Amino acid sequence: MPEAVSMKLAHVHRDRLAQLAVCLAAFVVCAAFAWIVGDLVRGGLGHLSWGFLVDSPRDAGRAGGIGPILVSTLLILLVALMAALPLGWATAALLAEYVSANSGFGYAVRYSLQVLAGVPSIVFGLFGNAFFSIYLGMGFSILSGGLTLACMLLPILVSTAEAGLRAVPDSYRLSAAALGMSRATTLFRLLLPAAAPALAAGLLLGIGRAIAETAALLFTSGYVDRMPGSLLDSGRSLAIHIFDLSMNVSGGDTPAHASVLVLIAVLLFINMVAMRLTARWQHGKMVPE
Repeated sequence: MPEAVSMKLAHVHRDRLAQLAVCLAAFVVCAAFAWIVGDLVRGGLGHLSWGFLVDSPRDAGRAGGIGPILVSTLLILLVALMAALPLGWATAALLAEYVSANSGFGYAVRYSLQVLAGVPSIVFGLFGNAFFSIYLGMGFSILSGGLTLACMLLPILVSTAEAGLRAVPDSYRLSAAALGMSRATTLFRLLLPAAAPALAAGLLLGIGRAIAETAALLFTSGYVDRMPGSLLDSGRSLAIHIFDLSMNVSGGDTPAHASVLVLIAVLLFINMVAMRLTARWQHGKMVPE
């Protein structure tokens, strides 16, 4: 009996240590985030204004605002998502529902995606410049930058969506088959809504990588800070603008801090909208009509 009590106490101590370690790790992450945001707020909050959000940059970014740069950033992100989402989620559905996990084709596709995920962003930039900008004749443009980012997002979107679809219980598929539902109907009406959290996670990770990318866009979307007239015009992304202010412009630290705050705010807003739309779509599809 004393031995059983001592073993139970040892388990309790280990549980408490594990809980303490988890709480400590969470505290460190939150503290680091708060420290970074606090430093940015001190350095750039006073520079924020409506004019800063809508005006064009002047004096190499020291004066003026980031209006054209915000438009270019959103257009690049929109092009990337429109190109990557259908292809990535369709590939994930193919791998999870229509291709055997042990097939050679599925192994080749997954291995290719793993290799693609490990390629440095500068290599994607050189590829985008050679293929989209030069070979396809798009030049330094928003379209070239967005398509290059789409290639970078594919591994994230495919892997998260496939994992989410494979995590859906087989009872969903068996029940749908018993009701005479086709595989396509089962996929769109049951499996994709059930895997919506994984789809949203991949989408948010992809947005976070795309909106903060610099190296790939330097060689594809260009460096011009004026308002783009079309997708074939060059456009500077917000991340490139922040890099330029911090590294190449003397006295550009304050507008750089303010631009980072705007970037974080845009990212948080997109995340909240995406999560809200995903939850609404999941609820609407899963609730019987």
